[in-house]
Amino acid sequence: MTVRILLYTGKGGVGKTSVAAATALLCADRGLRTIVLSTDIAHSLADAFDLPLGPDPTEIAPNLWGQEPDVFDNISRYWGTIQAYMAELFSWRGLDQVLAEEMTVLPGMDELGNLLWIADHAESERYDVIVVDAAPTGETLRLLSLPEASRWWVERIAPIGRRVTRLGRPMIERVLGVPVPREVVFAAAERLLGRLDQVHRMLAEPTTTSVRIVLALEKLSIAEAQRSFTYFHLFGYPSDLVVANRVFGPDADAAFARLREVQQRYLPEVEREFGPVPVRTVPYFDREMVGPEALRQIGHALFGDADPTKALYQGRPYQVVREGEGYVLEVALPFTQRDEIRLARDGDELTLHLGTWHRTLVLPRALVSVPTQGAKMERGTLRITFGDPKRQAQEGRR
Repeated sequence: MTVRILLYTGKGGVGKTSVAAATALLCADRGLRTIVLSTDIAHSLADAFDLPLGPDPTEIAPNLWGQEPDVFDNISRYWGTIQAYMAELFSWRGLDQVLAEEMTVLPGMDELGNLLWIADHAESERYDVIVVDAAPTGETLRLLSLPEASRWWVERIAPIGRRVTRLGRPMIERVLGVPVPREVVFAAAERLLGRLDQVHRMLAEPTTTSVRIVLALEKLSIAEAQRSFTYFHLFGYPSDLVVANRVFGPDADAAFARLREVQQRYLPEVEREFGPVPVRTVPYFDREMVGPEALRQIGHALFGDADPTKALYQGRPYQVVREGEGYVLEVALPFTQRDEIRLARDGDELTLHLGTWHRTLVLPRALVSVPTQGAKMERGTLRITFGDPKRQAQEGRR
């Protein structure tokens, strides 16, 4: 079978680690070679299984491996050449060698290493399923937006820096005495960032990857889930399931009666707002759900006899459709109003700004020379209208 990647995320404290671990164990119990890894800097996967885990895959049970990547191991594995140059640069400034190496750990390196671990596991053919216990939604969105940012760097900045340093290295080093990156450093960076672009394509492919959002039936958790659902669509990542965790049943203790009323009020709202993406529930258990047997109960409650690896929804985040004599670019942006979106056009690129995030889409060749005519929101979809390419060409010849 083609490898499946199941990425679980959600607001901190909603139980996403338990749900991810339970899914992985269920897959393994059904004969699928499965690895579950944490991309959260505050790892708790080992706590869920009540077993020690480290930076390399560790066998947990038949067909199941667990992993909690380490920042320094990631940097050594994926950033070695670049880190060596940075350490040389900091040492040139007079820093102690040990401190210089510490200073080479820049923001984002750990997250990028975690992405590359996912890609390595997917390409190794050792596993049928990769379950990712991702960081809380804000950090996960930053993680998943990194490949797109890397593509921009590779296409625009790297070639310029390469030419400048190639031509001016002798003069710069002679005049300033500063170490200038060699070609091997640029080549390593380009390979690394190019590989991240491959990771993006893999994670954005709905037959390969599903993003699953875990929430609690309370206002703040639902609001964050809605925002993350929107941003996942913005970056083209397919969400196929929403999991409402720790839901009180009708036989819940009287002390939880008020909480159950609140949950029962929110559940239909969640099902309506996130539809057609399915919503499944995991009951509240009156004990600590730690260890394999407890996780099996969670997995059975969530999926029953269903296949946990099946893509439960396969909507397209964006598409171009013919409409009349023109074209419409449809971008799924649920829970969004038109005045929250700002569009910017530059040649064959259309950038969508939403809050503090932005996404650049490369337009089909047929639309590159065609101006946009307007944009509007319809039922959670941004519809951007373009003029007819043939008509535009005819008008240009007149």
